[in-house]
Amino acid sequence: MRPEVLKRYAGPVPRYTSYPTAPHFSTDIDSATYIHWLAAVPQTSKLSLYVHIPYCQELCWYCGCTTTATQKYEPVSRYLGILIREIEGIAQRLPDGIEVSHIHWGGGSPNILSPSDIMKLSNTLRRHFNVISDAEFAIEVDPRTAPESTVQAFAEAGVNRVSIGVQDFDVAVQKAINRMQSFEMTEKVVSAFRSVGIGALNIDLVYGLPHQTQDTTYDTIQKVLRLKPDRVALFGYAHLPQRIKHQQLIDDNALPGTMERFAQSSQAASMLQASGYLRVGLDHFVSPNDRLAQAQVHRNFQGYTDDEASVLVGLGASSIGRLPQGYVQNAPNVRDYGQAIEACGAATVRGHEMTAEDAVRGFTIERLMCDLRFPAKELRDKFGARADAVIKEAQAFLEMENDGLVEPDPDNGPDNETGIATGNALDNGIFRVTDKGRSFVRSICSVFDSYLDAKPGIGSQGV
Repeated sequence: MRPEVLKRYAGPVPRYTSYPTAPHFSTDIDSATYIHWLAAVPQTSKLSLYVHIPYCQELCWYCGCTTTATQKYEPVSRYLGILIREIEGIAQRLPDGIEVSHIHWGGGSPNILSPSDIMKLSNTLRRHFNVISDAEFAIEVDPRTAPESTVQAFAEAGVNRVSIGVQDFDVAVQKAINRMQSFEMTEKVVSAFRSVGIGALNIDLVYGLPHQTQDTTYDTIQKVLRLKPDRVALFGYAHLPQRIKHQQLIDDNALPGTMERFAQSSQAASMLQASGYLRVGLDHFVSPNDRLAQAQVHRNFQGYTDDEASVLVGLGASSIGRLPQGYVQNAPNVRDYGQAIEACGAATVRGHEMTAEDAVRGFTIERLMCDLRFPAKELRDKFGARADAVIKEAQAFLEMENDGLVEPDPDNGPDNETGIATGNALDNGIFRVTDKGRSFVRSICSVFDSYLDAKPGIGSQGV
């Protein structure tokens, strides 16, 4: 990859786990709005639940999540009580019998919960929501604080997928991010989950960390392959010390440059694909037997998923929900969140009401992130004439892009025998992202983001 191309696309762009992205949410959306939206959710909707546990035993300096380090359990226990009140209140405002097809616990570290509280929270969700028998129940786990009793509790609660944070196994890198975690420790926890019947395993990795090199990346991938995960997520570290204060503890001079970051991500991707993993979207790699390899892929706040639920209910401090009308986000501060739940049973402090144009552009960006193809035919079928402006933007982008990141969709090309175009550009894909362009798909998506100019510079490094 030429340095000038990398430099051109290295600027900050959103991760596009939503559209519009969270920095564009407004305080015009509050708890009263959310309660009104909940009451209008169709009973036939599929529901997905996200539960946020904003506590860890120790703070990792690279982390951008909303969390607090605590060595005491009392704040966690108090928070759980408030969370349960929110669950009870929100469930009452939804139509009776609406089915839950997906549950995800994130953080923070959900495994900071005691075994009894894991069961308490799971039982509360099942008591107040209609969780279908084959629902995916996924959790995020810090293997440094996952004793056998906790693993057993998750199994008894019905968890069937686990995402284990690794980041990098190199000791120097781990010291620089305040996360000491040996391979042996991680392997033990992986074996523990598999021994209780939780076989679906994800590993989360990060490139671009301080003191990380292609050599440390190579060694980490080799060890990850020994764990035989079903999925590997490979994220680029977002260094935002002005916004995330504890990242100021990371030495800027120890961070790899743009060329090195790109080399690390490319090397990791090549190793995973050479070992039989299929690349999904930008940064996920899945076993050919994994359900994500066999279903239409979607993208939400947890990344790539096969979750088709039309309604996402976010529970807990800072959590984000998505309803047909738009997005809602709870108060990030635990104290503010608790006070709001006590007052009215909901804690929405901001959000976004979707417009017709948002729907067109959001669909475009999600399909680009997932399929690496501009979805002209789907846009026309789904939105009719409302899609015309975005389709014209895609045509213009294809004509002006000269770095080889996209190419004409084969459906729009000339017939091999006649040389005549086989399809109307408005009815087919217009362009697809090339292998070279895959690493820059977020930058390609930003072309269709009508909000980005309002807040330039938001997001993480583009490579």
